[in-house]
Amino acid sequence: MAQTFVQRIVGAARLDTATYEEVEADRSATAQAAAVVGLVAVASGLGLLSAGGVSSLLMAAVGALLGWAVWAVVIYLVGAKWLPESTTRADVGQVMRTLGFAQAPGLLRVFGWVPLVGGLVYLVATLWTIASTVVAVRQALDYSSTGRALGVTVLGFAVNALVWWLLRGLTGL
Repeated sequence: MAQTFVQRIVGAARLDTATYEEVEADRSATAQAAAVVGLVAVASGLGLLSAGGVSSLLMAAVGALLGWAVWAVVIYLVGAKWLPESTTRADVGQVMRTLGFAQAPGLLRVFGWVPLVGGLVYLVATLWTIASTVVAVRQALDYSSTGRALGVTVLGFAVNALVWWLLRGLTGL
């Protein structure tokens, strides 16, 4: 039986591989993955609302959705095209769905405004999101090795950062 949207968010945050496999296989879950990314962007924006105001909340949401799409394409290219295992069978949609749900721990960032612990909440949410991203990459790319998934995540991050740096240089934003 398919999990509900909330069960998928909880499963993804729990690093449950079965949840990632379900999301990977469910083509209709792309909108749900986008919703997770959007919710995390809003939670992050609310957590930092006092620092940046409402305009930063809107920019965070747009940036998060665009970043998710770019991140998925980069991870797909690095993991499925440049460094695949013999068992790797993936498309960009599968990577997008799993990476979208991997953002679930970021929902905790809504508590970033809490005095004395807000910074710690952001740190924990970020580290947890990195761990869930590694699980998402491993499942989406059908890797047998968590180490390989970690390597692809780190390499993908570096390539993604370079893409954003180049885009920023070209557009002046």
